[in-house]
Amino acid sequence: MAQPHTVIREKISLAPGEFKGRLTTLLKEDKKRLKRRRLTAQRLFELLQGEGYKGAYDSIQRYVKKWRHQEARQPDQIYIPLTFSPGEAYQFDWSHESVILSGMAQRVKVAHFRLSHSRLFFVVAYPREQQEMVFDAHNRAFEFFGGVCKRGIYDNLKTVVDRVLRGKERRFNPRFLQLCSHYLLEPVACTPASGWEKGQVEKQVKNIREWLFTPRPRFSSFDELNAWLLEQCTKICQKRRHPEDKDRTIWEVFQEEKSSLIPITTPFQGYIDTECRVSSTSLIRYDRNHYSVDSKVAGNTATIRASADRIKVISKGEVIADHPRQFGRDKVVYDPWHYLDVLSRKPGALRNGAPFQGWALPASLRRVRSTLSNRQGGDRAFVEILCKAREHGLDLAEKICAKAVAEGVIRGEIILNMIARDLDPLPVESAAVPTSLRLRIEPTADCSRYDTLREEVLHGTT
Repeated sequence: MAQPHTVIREKISLAPGEFKGRLTTLLKEDKKRLKRRRLTAQRLFELLQGEGYKGAYDSIQRYVKKWRHQEARQPDQIYIPLTFSPGEAYQFDWSHESVILSGMAQRVKVAHFRLSHSRLFFVVAYPREQQEMVFDAHNRAFEFFGGVCKRGIYDNLKTVVDRVLRGKERRFNPRFLQLCSHYLLEPVACTPASGWEKGQVEKQVKNIREWLFTPRPRFSSFDELNAWLLEQCTKICQKRRHPEDKDRTIWEVFQEEKSSLIPITTPFQGYIDTECRVSSTSLIRYDRNHYSVDSKVAGNTATIRASADRIKVISKGEVIADHPRQFGRDKVVYDPWHYLDVLSRKPGALRNGAPFQGWALPASLRRVRSTLSNRQGGDRAFVEILCKAREHGLDLAEKICAKAVAEGVIRGEIILNMIARDLDPLPVESAAVPTSLRLRIEPTADCSRYDTLREEVLHGTT
């Protein structure tokens, strides 16, 4: 009985050796999968059986357990510690965080900056991860730091790198290179899938998520959120110890590094130009929203100059529209003054025209509009008042309308006449008296003569 038992043990020990290379290959491929999708020892055993393995399951199970235990003890990669001199470099990255804005849960994009020497960090949130947001984030960060480092370390972002070439060579985005030239910094892109080259900011992303975005913070707007983030950046850096110079805080180390930064004079004009056509309703479309422009350029082409918070429209070198930027989709932003030329030809549109609904005019002008709208020809008269306001300033029109309301003379022709008189008052000329006719001695008032006349009148009636 002992001899057959020995033969069986030899088969079990030899069989895994014959398929050891194949099993190792399967385990290496399996390690690249997500943990929840990795194969069990039983499944690996079945795969090997399909390829001709005749041994026992126990041998496969022991080998898989031993191999995975050894792999778990060894790091995937071995890293070299990096050190940076003051003002040498900063690191940049994006993260996606969850916040509650105006009562609604929203996913925001957070730009992260970190000075590699002092570890001072800066974060700012945006609705988008577009290039104009990248430019605005750099302007804000450099203003917060009070200067710029010699190098910036980035991932291979589409807004930064147009093409990854061999080794460290990159074809950077031309507009991004303009930013780098403006601030006199050298951009450096990491090797793909080598996050350790900017490990500080990678770790910062995890820390900031834990410190500031867990649980989800609540704010009414992005301005309020970013004001709070700026405050937290300062507070945390003033409190936390530097990871290498543990006797000092990050803020204290930064005060020494600040003198090594390149000073800045003016921020970079971080906008993106896009050509567009103005519709027949004097609207342009950008980023899924619409904005009004001066009706004079309806049907023509124009240039949209988009920044992180403004949308400007340029035509023939002149700004024909300037709006706060909107996010979301299918929003329409009107400026009623853009349609005044059309309104002067079609005054009836004042009542139901979309640009004029909820027009935030001064109180006196609203009172005049309400009164004139109930009279025949009142819309045209009010449009004429608006034309004068555009020509001579809204303050003047408000002053005259307030005077008309106070005096109870709310009529279009009267208000227009009052505006004209205020702009061109009649000169008051004093009468010229010849020198020979001027009095040398001023006469004194003698009331006794008046009393005498009164007595004569009384005497006559008596």
